[in-house]
Formats: sequence, structure tokens, C-alpha cells
Amino acid sequence: MKKLRVIAGIHKGRQLKAVPGKSTRPTTDKVKEAIFQRMGPFFDGGTFLDLFSGSGSLGIEALSRGMEFGIFVDKHPKAVQIINENLRLLKLENNAEVYRAEATRALQATAKRNLKFDLLLLDPPYGKVDYGKILRECVELDILNQSAIIYCEHEPAEDIAYDPRDFTLLKEENYGGAISITILQKN
Repeated sequence: MKKLRVIAGIHKGRQLKAVPGKSTRPTTDKVKEAIFQRMGPFFDGGTFLDLFSGSGSLGIEALSRGMEFGIFVDKHPKAVQIINENLRLLKLENNAEVYRAEATRALQATAKRNLKFDLLLLDPPYGKVDYGKILRECVELDILNQSAIIYCEHEPAEDIAYDPRDFTLLKEENYGGAISITILQKN
């Protein structure tokens, strides 16, 4: 099984389990370091929604760097199992909730609970998700705090359609040809 690690914060250097098989694609340490430097190398509290969690490594990185609480969502049972194992390993179970759900249902469920997030992590299977639709739903459901950061990992050819009235582009960068990131901030 592939190994991942937390790269900064209180859990720096700790190993994480990866989801076995090829259904998930872990974010590399290089990309994680670059994105968290841009989003805020460390956080003073706050909440996040990790919508396509995979192993949970991005959300766990956010917790390690100072976020207080996060919700991890993935539709694959093995991913949910690995997220729970990783949270237990680092004793972070009290700082997180984990759900097996489709993205749209998860967004609606968080809105029904009147939850709002400071950070939204979007790292879905490449080419399978309409980022614009998800971003519109987040605005319509009012689940993002003012100035919330939205991280999108995608193939370079994918367009992250967003409404400039709702979001400001903070960073757009390609990492090694196969991975691009787009970081937005809610207006």
C-alpha cells in the first residue's frame, strides 16, 4: 500500500495510509506544500469541507496546520474506511466527521445543518466533475464563509468555471504537466 505523510504542522512527518488501487490519486508532497503556502501555511482555527477526500490527506494536512474541524466526504467505502483509519492514527476523530455520500447530497446536507466553511477542498477524479456547478451550489446553499478559500485540483485541460462576482482567482498553476491547481477566494 502507498504511504503518504503530513508535511507540516503538529503532525509533520506522520505517515498516512493511501486508498489501495487506482481509484484515487494522492496529492504529492510538492503540490501540498505549494498550495498550503498559498492558502495559508498555518490556520488559526476554522472549518473545512473536503468533498472528494480519498485518503483524507488534504483535510488532515489542514487539521495539522491549525484548522479546528473538518468534514470529509467520499462516495467510495474503501476511501471512507481509510479516512477513518488515518484520523484514528493521528487521534483526530474529535476534529472531524466522515461521510460516505455523493458531492451534491453532501452539500445539501451541510446546508440543512447551517454549516459554513472557511476552506473547501475539491480534488475529484479528473474529468468527472463540473467544478462550476459545485461552486454555484456552494453559493446558492450559502455554505462558504466570507473570504473562504476554495482549492481545486484538476487536469490542465479542465476549465474551472466560476463567477467573478462570487469568487476571486488567487492562483492558477500547473505542476508537472498532469496536475493543475486553481485557488479561489469567496468575495
